Amino acid sequence: MITWWLALLVFGVNFTLWGAVGGLRLIDDTVRGHTSRHRPHVDDELPKSRRMRISSVAVLMAAHNEELVIAASLGRLAELVPAANIHVVSDGSSDRTVELALAAGVKVVETPQNVGKAGALTFAIKHFGLLDRYRAVMVLDADTQLDRRYFHYALPLFDDRRVVAVAGCAHTRWQRHLRLIGNVVVAHRQRIYVLTQLLLKYGQTWRGISATHIVPGFASIYRTNALRHITINRPGLVIEDFNMTFELNSKQLGRVAFHPLARAYTQDPARYRDYVRQTRRWALGLWQTVRWSSRKHGAFAAALALTLLELVTSSLLFVVIVPLAIFLGLDEFVPGVTGLPVLGVICTSIAAHLSFTNIGLGILVPDYLLTCVVAAVERRLRFLLVGLLFLPMKITDAAVALYTLPRAWLDRSTGQWVSPTRRAVPVSDGTEVA
Repeated sequence: MITWWLALLVFGVNFTLWGAVGGLRLIDDTVRGHTSRHRPHVDDELPKSRRMRISSVAVLMAAHNEELVIAASLGRLAELVPAANIHVVSDGSSDRTVELALAAGVKVVETPQNVGKAGALTFAIKHFGLLDRYRAVMVLDADTQLDRRYFHYALPLFDDRRVVAVAGCAHTRWQRHLRLIGNVVVAHRQRIYVLTQLLLKYGQTWRGISATHIVPGFASIYRTNALRHITINRPGLVIEDFNMTFELNSKQLGRVAFHPLARAYTQDPARYRDYVRQTRRWALGLWQTVRWSSRKHGAFAAALALTLLELVTSSLLFVVIVPLAIFLGLDEFVPGVTGLPVLGVICTSIAAHLSFTNIGLGILVPDYLLTCVVAAVERRLRFLLVGLLFLPMKITDAAVALYTLPRAWLDRSTGQWVSPTRRAVPVSDGTEVA
């Protein structure tokens, strides 16, 4: 019985519930012919003249010391969007970020001082007058490269008048010449992207539902009439995208839409230290937003509560798995340990309810099965190999989630930049890198 309970904690009610809803959405999309035509639902009552077009979208990229990646990102963007629509705000950059952005022929502004990403976005929106000149604003990270058909899938979602934000579908940029640890770290992050987007966000954004708790700030689009009512730079928060999403709900501005083919490719950390630092910022940002956010409504509130509950329970599971395995090993392989006063009692008690078989069948096997699903979806055999080494990454995620929970009450963040170490991207380099 304990094996099934462990497996349930690994798969989670959240994934099961929203995965089922996502399955219904897939059937609905297929019946309506959306999948075969490769375009989302369109409100037939909306005149073609009122449908969102690329010319109506401003792209806003906030950057801080991004000389290694910004030229390639802007080069790809220039193939999809008129240069006049592209705006870059450099926040305290001390490298060639501004020079490279100017060379790309886009509009560039620098903040008077280092104010952090949220502050830079707020400054640039006002400086360029984006809310008055455009119908929508796309927030884009400097390392993000858009898929060539991103707007083909994203913009028709705005044909539903209720949609005020479209969340981009995150994919990691696979790059050659990574060492083993780099491949493990990057593949683990892509595994998270696939599972959370296809098993959670896809179902949470089906038609009238708007239950996703994050519109990621790396490549997402907001209607300007909703963006006017969102506080982007809320003091004390380490990142802005959770807060922006929560405000969409708390102020009842409209719903979030998502299409899995509106892809954007981001450069995820390839070093363990950078991964931990970035994950810590994201987790702290979530807990801070939960703490400071105002009332939440309906499916959003229910989905958020379930997400947070399972985040805590699954994190506790993966944090204790190592000490549990150690106690089981002592009980089974160290003669005489059961005779020790305290340690023996602990080992015997754990062994009476748990075994290596339980851990293997209840935790490791189900978790690896999820990795196999990701390998099939991504059509990358490397997941089957590096997936055998994902357990330390899962334990890391769990420890970070639990560590940052009390920090949300103890820390007051400045929001200033803490960027991972970048890997240089040639301007000619495309997004789909093997």
